[in-house]
Amino acid sequence: MAESRRILVIVDPTSEAQPALARAVWLGARLGATVELFVCDYDQHLAGERFYDSGSLEGARKAVIDAHLRRLKELAQSCEGGGVAVSVDARWDHPLDEGIVRKVQDVEPYLVVKDTHYHRAIRRAVFSNTDWNLIRSCPAPLLLVKPRDIAATPRVMAAVDPVHEHDKPADLDQEILTRAEELCFAAEGELHVFHAYDPAPAIAAATTTMVTPISAPVSELTEELAHRHRKAFDELMAERPARSFKSHIHQGSPEKLLIALAEQLKADFVVMGAVSRRGLKRAFIGSTAERVLDHLPCDLLIVKPDA
Repeated sequence: MAESRRILVIVDPTSEAQPALARAVWLGARLGATVELFVCDYDQHLAGERFYDSGSLEGARKAVIDAHLRRLKELAQSCEGGGVAVSVDARWDHPLDEGIVRKVQDVEPYLVVKDTHYHRAIRRAVFSNTDWNLIRSCPAPLLLVKPRDIAATPRVMAAVDPVHEHDKPADLDQEILTRAEELCFAAEGELHVFHAYDPAPAIAAATTTMVTPISAPVSELTEELAHRHRKAFDELMAERPARSFKSHIHQGSPEKLLIALAEQLKADFVVMGAVSRRGLKRAFIGSTAERVLDHLPCDLLIVKPDA
């Protein structure tokens, strides 16, 4: 692995526990990557938005950033002995998710790592949340870490959509597989490739056009869909370099089946894609990643199209 790779860790300055840092050091040692600890902070009372931006306010902001840097250096020292070079940075920026994105654009890391916690559905639907916004807008792969230990032989699940039924670019599956394979190789883990499709919409559309619906066409349609998805899956995997993996192709709700399989396998990582939305679509159309994040029992690695 290239030594120039950088893993950017988003540190929560309000928390003593830092699962993202621990995961980043674990990955950095296996990927041959450096690690940078980053804090983005802002206080409207010190921003000078309502009052004259005096030197005292500027000094107070600098004191806040200096305190973060001291804390980050202490965290970096705690990583000594892990075989990973660790640097630190702190910025005054706002809002948090946009500040993180600006930092990512500046340093172009191989991976962004951040803690995540359970979010109530009502809050997720109503209030802006840094995790949800980063899933949509972070230009680098984003690893959302849950506080848990990684198995000695990690299980990595790659969730693909080779038929591209969910408005995904064709090359996104290749990027998902590349990231999953790199993670699996570095961690000496098991690779599982997952694909699920829901035949219900196609069956409903077909049966509503029949004057007298009968079971035979439905059965034939189901078999045709199964063949189509299996063929697309096999063609996708045939393009990959030879590597041992286990395939999981199922009919049904992709979100429910993905969560169930992750629990059944005791997966350590799920790698999946997310496509940025604009305008009203961004507000009302959530990706599969957003719908499963709270329910997955493991870390989630979000991959975006290159564009």
